[in-house]
Amino acid sequence: MSQSDDPLFSQHEHALEQAYGVCPDCGSDLSIKRGKAGAFIGCNSYPKCQYTRPVVEHERVEDKVLAGSECPECGHELAVKQGRYGMFIGCTNFPTCHHIEHEQNDAEPETSVACPICKKGQLTAKTTRYGKTFYPCDNYPKCKFAVNHEPVAGECEQCGFELVLKRQMAAGEKLQCADKKCGHFQSAQS
Repeated sequence: MSQSDDPLFSQHEHALEQAYGVCPDCGSDLSIKRGKAGAFIGCNSYPKCQYTRPVVEHERVEDKVLAGSECPECGHELAVKQGRYGMFIGCTNFPTCHHIEHEQNDAEPETSVACPICKKGQLTAKTTRYGKTFYPCDNYPKCKFAVNHEPVAGECEQCGFELVLKRQMAAGEKLQCADKKCGHFQSAQS
């Protein structure tokens, strides 16, 4: 770095460096620190002072009690709450009662197909915490079979596997063998 650029990038005048206030515990300055979980604001007097806070303060939503609602397990009221995976409806008597209301989709009929591996369970639609739909066997953990596309009862033309998956392709709807070793595509009319 040349001498002419030195004052521009001095530690006190750097554009990214700014004051983050003073530590409420000891009165020292606060600055951005980096740890294995990412950046955070911490006290400059570390390790004497252990004060930290997140860089971005997330807005906390207060629990809203749903008037006229009743927990089917304990009889307390239900409330809209915020959790690590988003908003949900749960019991206000939380540490004692762990009841959570699950979303009911009456518009979509539940289509379940027999599991081709264990032959005891059904493949039912579930949603990941990221909102993606997948179809695991409801006999989990004994059977760990799951597919990412909608299962259809049928048989693969090439290998005879008992399950095919409905796929939307550029050429239209196709059926794909659910056996990962095969993966054969066939027309949806067969």
